[in-house]
Amino acid sequence: MKVTSIYVYPIKALRPIRLDDARLTPQGVQYDRRFMICRADDTDPSKLTKVQIDKVYQCGLFKQEIVGDSIHVSYLTPEDPVVPTHPMQNEVLNVPLSPDTSDLDTVDVDLHLSMVTAYRMGARYDDWFTACFGFKAVLIYIGDGRRPVLGTYAPQTDGSPQQRGWLSSISGYVAGTSRRAKDKPWLAFSDLAPFLVASEKSLTNVKARVPSSDVAITAFRPNIVVDGESDFDEDFWVELSANDQPFLTLNKMCNRCPSLNVDYDTGKIAEGERGTVLKKLMSDRRVDTGAKYNPVFGKYGFLNEGQENMVLAVGDEITVTRRADERPIFDWPLRARGAQPQFYQTS
Repeated sequence: MKVTSIYVYPIKALRPIRLDDARLTPQGVQYDRRFMICRADDTDPSKLTKVQIDKVYQCGLFKQEIVGDSIHVSYLTPEDPVVPTHPMQNEVLNVPLSPDTSDLDTVDVDLHLSMVTAYRMGARYDDWFTACFGFKAVLIYIGDGRRPVLGTYAPQTDGSPQQRGWLSSISGYVAGTSRRAKDKPWLAFSDLAPFLVASEKSLTNVKARVPSSDVAITAFRPNIVVDGESDFDEDFWVELSANDQPFLTLNKMCNRCPSLNVDYDTGKIAEGERGTVLKKLMSDRRVDTGAKYNPVFGKYGFLNEGQENMVLAVGDEITVTRRADERPIFDWPLRARGAQPQFYQTS
């Protein structure tokens, strides 16, 4: 297999940026999801809730690009506006990739019960997003914050011998165990894991379900896309190697939501067959017994120890070096099941 595309989302939930190559870090593609937009409660502005494209469809109207040491964000007003027009919607917002946090206010944020103390970027940024979204919006930055990995999403340190591939040495597991014991994996603002891998082969399967419309791989919001081997074979991938070097451990499947149905040109659920992608996958892709109502597409992953700052490029050769006999099971804690928010603990 080969890498066919790489994407980064500096500001969570907005349109992706396509890259020719990318530096990989334990928290994902460099600069990925370091910022997040929140909605301030109308009666209590200090209460913030995450803004994600599965519920706030107009996230698809925001284009972002990295220019020098800044993120340039533009609002693409659709033919049928979804919010009242405002002069600021015609401006390009410049957001520093690595802001100085010394004078920024902090706020505790809950993202899937994985808590973090983040930084509020300030009124200039909040006002711009508020003008574009039509509700009180707040831009926050992860800074030195760390969100905990919950459930069994972090790579296991006691992988069974039958799952270890010929390129995964025993010494690598010993080293990995030592590292994770003293520095547990953590997240920025990616949902449940730092990386999401998707397959063009599986995308072809999806497209066949909605033949009258086109479905782009970006609807699935991946970081790394490969051409694939067979439809949904990635369900069983455990480890990937790039150019014969093991670099990514794939632990859980990605359970899908209405974001698949969003039309990025209108900021609404797509009309016609294109707006039924999630429903079409329901027929045979609800294969995660831990989340039986959600169809699956793609696989979550964590960077292997020793691969920090490696560079992955489009065209790189990808090999599956570890496989599982069964699909993994979703077990991220849920509030509906009585779970409580957690902050990252160093020990």
